Amino acid sequence: MDKLKMHTPNKADDNFKKLAAMFPNAVTETVNENGEVVRAIDKDVLMQEISCKVVDGNEERYQFTWPDKKKSVLLANAPINRTLRPVREDETVPTGADSEGEPYCSTGSVDFDTTENLYIEGDNLEVLKLLQETYLGKIKMIYIDPPYNTGNDFVYNDEFGIRSEEWNDTSGNYDADGNQIVGALEKNTEANGRFHTDWLNMIYPRLKLAKDLLTDDGMVLISIDDCEQDNLRRLCDEVFGRRNFVDTLIWKKRYGGGAKEKYFVSLHEYVLVYCRNIDSLNELFVPLSDESAERYYSKRDSKYATRGGYRTHPLEAGKAMDARPNLIYPIPAPDGTMIMPKKQWLWSKERVMEALKNDDIEIVMGKDGWVVSSKQYLREEDGSIRPAKMLSIIDDVYTQHGTNEMIQIMGNAKIFQYPKPSAFIKKLVSVVTENKDEYVMDFFSGSAATAHAVMQLNAEDGGHRKFIMVQLPEKCDEKSEAYKAGYKTICEIGKERIRRAGAKIKEEAGLAAQNLDTGFRVLKCDTSNMKDVYYNPAEYEVNMFSRLEDNIKEDRTPEDLLFQVMLDLGILLSSKIQVRSVEVGMRSYSYFDVEDGYLLACFDENIDEEVITTIAKQKPYYFVMRDSSMASDSVATNFDQIFATYSPDTVRKVL
Repeated sequence: MDKLKMHTPNKADDNFKKLAAMFPNAVTETVNENGEVVRAIDKDVLMQEISCKVVDGNEERYQFTWPDKKKSVLLANAPINRTLRPVREDETVPTGADSEGEPYCSTGSVDFDTTENLYIEGDNLEVLKLLQETYLGKIKMIYIDPPYNTGNDFVYNDEFGIRSEEWNDTSGNYDADGNQIVGALEKNTEANGRFHTDWLNMIYPRLKLAKDLLTDDGMVLISIDDCEQDNLRRLCDEVFGRRNFVDTLIWKKRYGGGAKEKYFVSLHEYVLVYCRNIDSLNELFVPLSDESAERYYSKRDSKYATRGGYRTHPLEAGKAMDARPNLIYPIPAPDGTMIMPKKQWLWSKERVMEALKNDDIEIVMGKDGWVVSSKQYLREEDGSIRPAKMLSIIDDVYTQHGTNEMIQIMGNAKIFQYPKPSAFIKKLVSVVTENKDEYVMDFFSGSAATAHAVMQLNAEDGGHRKFIMVQLPEKCDEKSEAYKAGYKTICEIGKERIRRAGAKIKEEAGLAAQNLDTGFRVLKCDTSNMKDVYYNPAEYEVNMFSRLEDNIKEDRTPEDLLFQVMLDLGILLSSKIQVRSVEVGMRSYSYFDVEDGYLLACFDENIDEEVITTIAKQKPYYFVMRDSSMASDSVATNFDQIFATYSPDTVRKVL
């Protein structure tokens, strides 16, 4: 029984908890006036979080830091002038050949109008910023396999001193088609004096942004090896909060080899697991395998036909449990004697008596006397099979499986080096996404093994999980097997893998997968649709679009404008989009209908009052059009009055 505090709440403690929840990286340790180590808020870190300038602080404190850390924080918070442009289906034949015999592959979407999956091409730092409003608190699971910083891989070259758009335009990172040039990525070798610094500066802002996308019970899982595992652990403690650490999974990545190893044969990597809020996280389970069911639920009794085998758990409490006198009582043994616990039982007397009556308790003679155990059956009373807890060591799927997958799906193991096996990622997804209808994101998508895993799992358990893949469009080396096979960028490899894996999954599953979503909507990160207009979310105003009049770039399509509007309004990028028309006299006007009238958008020219009236009568939640598209001043004058008459609650915006 809890005691009453008998005093008013400590407001300072409440405020501390609120700040700690919002800014876990600002929580530190210091020494109070009594010489005791206490938790405190680092004011310099807090000021850094709410400031647009670098804040200096020199006080000694326990902290994890590195050169340019403060600039890395600013990089995460800095606005960008970018958008996402849709890429529909194209007419190319995957890995076919053009008229001159040169190989090429498809770059467009699959099932653009019906799919709920996204494949986004672009720098993941920029993409994560663009998704902040739309997918805030909506992603249940993020899995990433970032560069391990082995000395041989590339690290994203983020420039702190200028806007990302200026950097992209001047650095030589991108070719004329907007593809990332491999040579522009920096190879981070151990000879670099900023070896760990550059890697930390790369991963830190991306994880900070990723955290905000997670649901309250969402989890991030990060593959890593020993090179940066310790730094990553401390960095995640800061970003997510130490108490939100869930576990470190050990993956046995291969089952043999090691002849070239100098010391020990290294067989493992890690997966660091953190959650958004540990208090909201439920228990994690995986389906019980037939092998485990046979091994652990091996005992049988009269209920075997309906409940299956059973296993036992001691009913006597351990030493660590607080003493409770009501849990100390005798239990009758088969020989008529009474069994007393050495400390106490786990169950109340009433519950034990009921369990004895139902044969849910096993009492056997051990070497030190009678042993009382509760029975746990394979099947619950409703007939469902009891799930299991996942072990922290994964030793049943290996790197070789990932290589074999590339051979089976892509025809060549060398198209993508060392891909993660989809079965490995599927195991992780199955644990985290319990309700089977959630978003899974991977912003270091690579060969798109995560998308493959999500589709396969959906096919197996009837789930409706949606994936969001993000990948930098790095150009493939012209000497590589991937380039020779027709793949110009890493993105082309990933998209083709999803196409082929989806087709294979549907073929193998047959009718069971007829409604399986194996499509994906391709979006490319690009400069804003607006000419020379820069704004950040903090400057967003009700009448913002009116300030952007006549600033639309000539090469942008109405659908380009629609997707930027969807980003600004926080509308899911996988939303259903329909093109509808209004007939006025001899002319037909087109407009977009997003999610059955939630957003209506018309970007045609010379729109008159009849068109606006027709749209207003549909009572959309949002309506957007170009200010310059109004046919006359009278239309502009009557615009608000028309909506006030037919749909006063519609949020109207112009651009």
